[in-house]
Amino acid sequence: MKMLVVGLAITIGAVFGIVTVPAQAAKPDTEAVSKATQQFYSALNVLFTGSSAPMEDVWSHAADITYMGPAGGLRSGWSQIQAEWKTQAGLKLGGKVESKDLHMTVGRDLAIVSNYEVGENVGPDGQPQKVEIRATNLFRKEQGKWKMIGHHTDLLPFLQK
Repeated sequence: MKMLVVGLAITIGAVFGIVTVPAQAAKPDTEAVSKATQQFYSALNVLFTGSSAPMEDVWSHAADITYMGPAGGLRSGWSQIQAEWKTQAGLKLGGKVESKDLHMTVGRDLAIVSNYEVGENVGPDGQPQKVEIRATNLFRKEQGKWKMIGHHTDLLPFLQK
């Protein structure tokens, strides 16, 4: 009887996604999430030159995604986030930002990447501005590909409106 109850609990947990996937089972996707993270920061640096196009490939286009970036505010859904990226591309901030000290938690369909964004942009006054902020990136596996569903950072005073 005890085995039946345990078996039933595991089956119910598996059906509803309650059972956690062991770290070893998620290991193959760690490399894919790392690559998705690199693609985001590559797209971000292209954005600083004036083009938001690479963000199209990095981000999910779903309605439940969120963005809370260094300029402040909360954007949700692809249409709002896409518009924000186009606005930021228009600023042509220049410079380069890299991810440092990555910490990843990778599950079957969701991943969290926490890191620092470090580098330099050009402020509205044309002067170089140091960037050193915390960031949390959220990814979801959609049709076999890891897509960004959330990017949340500290604020940068030179971008505040």
